[in-house]
Order: sequence, then structure tokens, then C-alpha cells
Amino acid sequence: MKCFVIAMEKEARVLLDEMQVGKDYRTGGMHVALGKLFGRETAVVVCGVGKVNAARGTQYAIDCLGATGIINLGVAGGLHGGVEVGGIYAVFSAVQYDFDLVQINGGQVGALDGFAENYLPLTLTDGFEPRRVGTGDRFNDDYEDFLLLTEVLDADIRDMEVGAIAQVCVLSNVECRAFKIISDIAGSGSTTEQYVKNLEKCLETLKNNLKKIVGAVEL
Repeated sequence: MKCFVIAMEKEARVLLDEMQVGKDYRTGGMHVALGKLFGRETAVVVCGVGKVNAARGTQYAIDCLGATGIINLGVAGGLHGGVEVGGIYAVFSAVQYDFDLVQINGGQVGALDGFAENYLPLTLTDGFEPRRVGTGDRFNDDYEDFLLLTEVLDADIRDMEVGAIAQVCVLSNVECRAFKIISDIAGSGSTTEQYVKNLEKCLETLKNNLKKIVGAVEL
């Protein structure tokens, strides 16, 4: 069974409204639902925002639910004009831009301990435009973060979960896919104001693409 790991209830609600839920419970601060989505067995773990929560939710899905694949869905911020508000993109690699062992290990910003490369691979999904994501535990308009993400790491999108989800999947040898819907674009005004303004548009995009996603990931 493949399992969705999603940060926020408002994002997960798009799936849950379409699911025939057979079991629904809370554990360790997470909301877990098991059932059928468009006739296919699946589970949803609503893990909470941030890297630690994302890693916990992913490991729970693998160890406790027996997930053979993880699918992350959520809204995220665009870093340049190559993505558009309300657009949905498939993630093919992710880096944790707030992880830095360069002074100890050398190498690149975002390279995890024991890893040679800083970007972690995800399974690319046909039918969606591919993009690279920088993940960090920060929601801000910091210009230094923007320069790091764009000029050093060459990321297209920033979020707060998928890099940690990818790390758990790589270490657990489990397939990982992710889809990000853009709520804001760097340099187009306040990130917070854009997010609030565009959230419903993003959730509508997710709703309109949900069947396509389910078919593409072969639940």
C-alpha cells in the first residue's frame, strides 16, 4: 500500500473528502486515515508542519502502516517565474537548505551526514512538470535564504517537508513522490499575504488533479 504524508489538515481534506475511510484515528499528534481513494487502498498521515513532523509521519507510515511508497502533497513557495501561482509540479529532487556541515565535512550545503550529494532523488512522475525543491524549517521572506536557494542550490520551489520525507524514504529504501502547488512567488510581495490569498486556489488545483495523481502514482 502507498501512503500520503501531508503536513496540514486543510491540504489533507481534499483527499479525505474523496476517500471511503474505514479507519480514522490520532496517534502521537498525527491524524491517520485508512481506506479507499477512487477504489484503491491507501492511507493518509497528516503529520504537521516542518521537517521533524514530516520525518515522523513518513517513518510511521513505513513502519506501522507497511507503506511501500510515500506520496507527499502540499502547497509551497515558488522561487522564480518558471513556476506559477496555482500550478502543480512534480518533485524530482529535494535538498535541506538549512542543513550545513560544510565546516566539518566539506562538500555542499544541504549534504546530509553520510551522503555525497546534497540533493536527494525522488521518483519522477510522468504528466507533471518536474521541479527541484529546497526544504527548510523557515517560512519567511529572508533575502539570504532566497540567494542560497536560487544562486547556490538552484532550487525552483521551497517548502518545509519534502526534503525530510525524501531522506527517510532513501534510508528506508521506499519509493518517494511529491507534488507541490504554488501559493506564492518570491519577489511578488509578502509571502504570508500571498499564501493567505492563494490557498483556496491551490486546494482547488489539488482537487482538480487528484485523480490524475492517483493514476500516475499507481496506488
